[in-house]
Amino acid sequence: MTHAVATSAEDPTKRALSPARRRLVELMQWLSFGRILKLPVRNGEPVLDQTVRVIRTVKTGADNRPRAESHWRDFVLKREVMDLFAELGRIGNGVVRLIEVKHGLPFLIEIEEAVHT
Repeated sequence: MTHAVATSAEDPTKRALSPARRRLVELMQWLSFGRILKLPVRNGEPVLDQTVRVIRTVKTGADNRPRAESHWRDFVLKREVMDLFAELGRIGNGVVRLIEVKHGLPFLIEIEEAVHT
């Protein structure tokens, strides 16, 4: 099922992302609520390899299915997603300790860094 997306030339879309970033968006949408742990970043791109761990949060009596958008080919990205990718670009090469996901969007990012003196 394809959904029409009204966009302007400036609106970032899922289709415009690199394959690695698209996979991360799809993982967050599948997760809906939970955490992504130990995400390697190489040249500003997420690396979804065997070191990455996912912890799903399941609320009893609630709808815990993946986000509806997870089946859409394209849509305009929310600011939270763009903020996450901007942070990955700043990291360059390293590891994101934690991405907390709420409603399929990054809510909180923990990055371990050395102290610069």
